[in-house]
Amino acid sequence: MLREAVSRLSSGRAAWLWLLLEPLVHVVFLLFIFSVIRMRSVGGIDTTVWLMVGLLAFLMFRRTGTQTQNAIGSNHGLFTYRQVKPIDTVLVRASLEGFLTILVAIILFIGASLFGIVAIPQDPLLVLEAFFGLWLLGLGFGLIASVVGELIPELGKIITFAMTPLYFASGVLISVAAIPQPYRDWLMLNPIVHGLDAARLGFATYYHAVPGLSIVYLYGFAIVTIFMGMALHARYATRLVTQ
Repeated sequence: MLREAVSRLSSGRAAWLWLLLEPLVHVVFLLFIFSVIRMRSVGGIDTTVWLMVGLLAFLMFRRTGTQTQNAIGSNHGLFTYRQVKPIDTVLVRASLEGFLTILVAIILFIGASLFGIVAIPQDPLLVLEAFFGLWLLGLGFGLIASVVGELIPELGKIITFAMTPLYFASGVLISVAAIPQPYRDWLMLNPIVHGLDAARLGFATYYHAVPGLSIVYLYGFAIVTIFMGMALHARYATRLVTQ
């Protein structure tokens, strides 16, 4: 864990700063767009809070998934120690990314409060439940992608490319509740949508969440992907070390 933390925070100049700047730049840019079209609230809550919560919740999934995807390839030297398994590197990276994303979220919410934006969740447990569910989903994604990316590098590139359409199809920029049928039901198959709207609902209990919101669906999907990823690691454990 210490090795990964040092590598993550000192891989480049002011690497720690980019952890804060990435969501901050996204939010400022999107706020500019929403200001131009004069949209001050989405689903009954302030646009700034809606964007910040949705973006940070999505980053919890994306950062966990993308960082763990490359965990095995970046740590082949550690596998000379018999006690270190490929799955260990994935679990450590996922834990580190989850901790860093929560830390960044707390800093940004405190910063927003200093500017007069009400960024205190009304239901903190629901927010934590949503973020933890998205972290588990990112972990499951990373467990699967780390094996697939090592065995079939071409598929690994496709998995990375899929993050862009997921960004738009998860309700980060547009409220899924405003999408007409039957397209809304198709988007609701995406478990990330449930996590994002649950986190927003935790910040404002009067938020008009998308109909059919189910935190159970998010956790069920995440657990299935985790078990699939663990099964792949168990099946190809030897090949991953000698790849």
